Amino acid sequence: MTDWNLDAYDPAVYLERVGVEPGPPSLDLLERIHRGHVAAFPFSNLDVLLGRHPGVRPEIVARRMLHQGTGGYCFEHVQLMAGVLERLGLGVRRRLGRVHSEQNTRTHMCLDVELDDRHWMMDPGFGLSLTGPIPREDGARREEFFGLLSLHRRVTDEGIEQWELRRGEAVQHLTDLLPVMPTDVHGGHHITSTLPGAGPFQTMLIVSRFTEAGHVTITSGARTLRRPGQETVHEELTVGQVIDAVADLGLPLDTQTARELGQRLRALA
Repeated sequence: MTDWNLDAYDPAVYLERVGVEPGPPSLDLLERIHRGHVAAFPFSNLDVLLGRHPGVRPEIVARRMLHQGTGGYCFEHVQLMAGVLERLGLGVRRRLGRVHSEQNTRTHMCLDVELDDRHWMMDPGFGLSLTGPIPREDGARREEFFGLLSLHRRVTDEGIEQWELRRGEAVQHLTDLLPVMPTDVHGGHHITSTLPGAGPFQTMLIVSRFTEAGHVTITSGARTLRRPGQETVHEELTVGQVIDAVADLGLPLDTQTARELGQRLRALA
């Protein structure tokens, strides 16, 4: 049996954080948990950017996200959600995939939940992505306020089954159905957080969150606001404004962290 250290996650604390009353397994419960999760927990690569991320062991993930409010990226969001869902009695499969292109490494993590003989993909750690489950079925569609998301099955020349999540026509990521072990998660985190050139997280700030008004993304020098029925607004920000915007999204920024972030952003400019 694979040890994901489920005891690290307290379902009662999690459900309180996401604003969901406990109940029997159902699609409605998954919908409420997913929506509550992406509203409660920001996507953030702040500690990766600052070179001080403590790792993605379950006890660290639980402490940071449930109790310290740091937010996190896919390896943290998905381990937290998957661990809680398993403790609630749901059948969960963790999945790894490649962002945007099959040429990239398997450094995105999402999960499947088995319910009523169907598998539902949940993607709480991609930033601007699903706000609820989508069936892992070829051609499945989910309309979000920021665009249409759809799933498409493909088989590689090597016979590997892959699933493309698209926003409109743009591929967001490609996941496979191969078994995922805890060591795969640690390896993926090591690549994205330490390997030079392995994605944007070491050289660009990305913090985002779903809000009551829509969705907000903060990068190293800008803020993007997406609201239902309105045009997307993109604003250039100074370093000081970026720091304030990150704090406004709910990330804890003490004086030292704010100073380090400012220094890092100026060094990257």
